[in-house]
Amino acid sequence: MPETMTAGLLGDVMAELAVLEDPKMRGANEKRGDDHGVNLTKLRAVAKRLKTQQEFARELWATDDTAARLVALLICRPKAFERNELDTMLREARAPKVHDWLVNYVVKKSPHAEDLRVAWTADPDPVVASAGWALTSERVAKKPAGLDLPGLLDTIEAEMKDARTGCSGR
Repeated sequence: MPETMTAGLLGDVMAELAVLEDPKMRGANEKRGDDHGVNLTKLRAVAKRLKTQQEFARELWATDDTAARLVALLICRPKAFERNELDTMLREARAPKVHDWLVNYVVKKSPHAEDLRVAWTADPDPVVASAGWALTSERVAKKPAGLDLPGLLDTIEAEMKDARTGCSGR
């Protein structure tokens, strides 16, 4: 798609998301730490209409708008991201819903999931580390072969006393 077409599409999608903004929904989302007011069913309908568009997903992500980033995560190709790109995206994703969708809809399907799991689990940033532990729990449940399960349990036990409470360590 030519750059001028995606620029127009970006403006159209951002305008549509602005129209879908609902103050009551924003209030409910803000209680959970999210800064958008778009009903997720309506947001998913926007993404369904757009279909998969990797480069446009990157443009939406670059807006730094939570609703646009959620659409981006729904229309991207998870396997098309480079490892460092996913790492940067996670560190930029401070809204809980964006963080959750990025990990569950994109990173888990990425060929870089295992490398990121190892790196993020040891990260000093608790939000980043929570993504590593989400990937670790997925690995334990679906493909535990090769993991040091007793070592993981020792790590969890040792670190649990210092862990923050709440959703995703927030």
